Amino acid sequence: MDRWQRAPPDVLRNAEWRDEGAFGTERRWGRGPRRFRLANDHHHLLTILTTLAPLVAARWLEVAAGLDGRRAPASLSVQVARMQEAPPQGGLSPRAVPGPPEPRPTLAVMVDVEPVTALTPRPVGRAVLRQDWLTLTFLHWAVDPGRVAPLLPAGVRPDVLDGRTYVGLVPFLMHDVAGPLGPPVPYAGTFCETNVRVYSVDAAGRRGVVFLSLDASRLAPVLTARWAFAMPYLWSRMSLARDGDSLAYRCRRLWPGGSRVGATRSAVDVRVGGPVTAGPVERFLTARWGLHLTDRRGRSRYWPNAHAEWPLRAAEVTRLDDGLLAAAGFADLAARPPDSVLYSPGVSAVFGPHVPA
Repeated sequence: MDRWQRAPPDVLRNAEWRDEGAFGTERRWGRGPRRFRLANDHHHLLTILTTLAPLVAARWLEVAAGLDGRRAPASLSVQVARMQEAPPQGGLSPRAVPGPPEPRPTLAVMVDVEPVTALTPRPVGRAVLRQDWLTLTFLHWAVDPGRVAPLLPAGVRPDVLDGRTYVGLVPFLMHDVAGPLGPPVPYAGTFCETNVRVYSVDAAGRRGVVFLSLDASRLAPVLTARWAFAMPYLWSRMSLARDGDSLAYRCRRLWPGGSRVGATRSAVDVRVGGPVTAGPVERFLTARWGLHLTDRRGRSRYWPNAHAEWPLRAAEVTRLDDGLLAAAGFADLAARPPDSVLYSPGVSAVFGPHVPA
């Protein structure tokens, strides 16, 4: 059975996890509020060591994913050149003389947008990245597609449902990040994350997400993702606490652009309810089988992923004090209740090699 088909572990069940900075990890088992706290302390030597090691491996991942530019994308254009025969001169044999190039033919292809499906509609190929997404809360606001369109990579347009698109705020726990082979990355492979995202579709009809920002509590994966994949990761001090059916996510941005005074912050508290049967809206917001991004050379790319069907539950927001949406250009959204709130215990996911978008 593939990893993405297995149920992910519930790392917050029956345990209290507490991670104090970069120097070490302390696990406390017992009753009471279950907590996974990820604070960062850049004064410790271990932060430097765990930052440099993934950067060395990032070059290999970059080549494996095809993001280093060594593999040129296949072109749909046809190169047409006309050769003219020059008349013989001075007894010399005829030679081919290149003439002016003809215009390149254009391909008018109408591609239907792929359906929204509970499982990936296409195989991802060989895995280049593996990870678990755990303890997720999906908060979404419906917006006009015109607000989202300028933020997308070239050749990608907003994905819409009933004439509207959505902006998402998704805090969760990233767990056991690993390459295609071998065990998960120790220490730096598990961290809190909160992303601000929008929904996209490309010229091939593939639906995906575009991340406007990704806050993470480990410096090493932030630097790796920014350098190798040109993803908008930011280093933040973050925590995730669970007490029964209540969850509390906290985030304070450190770098880039962070400061002790006036730092961008986010506080999200939710209460988890009963199971939800996914309808059109729930599937549209969660069943996303790829990532659209712009690589370091300015090219639009699609990075496919696969995982089991999302187990979804209802959720109620009990506190929302967020600045991440405003930093991404949607300051008005946090001032009103979200249009959709969902919770999931999580899934295990794999990413395949990227393809041109």
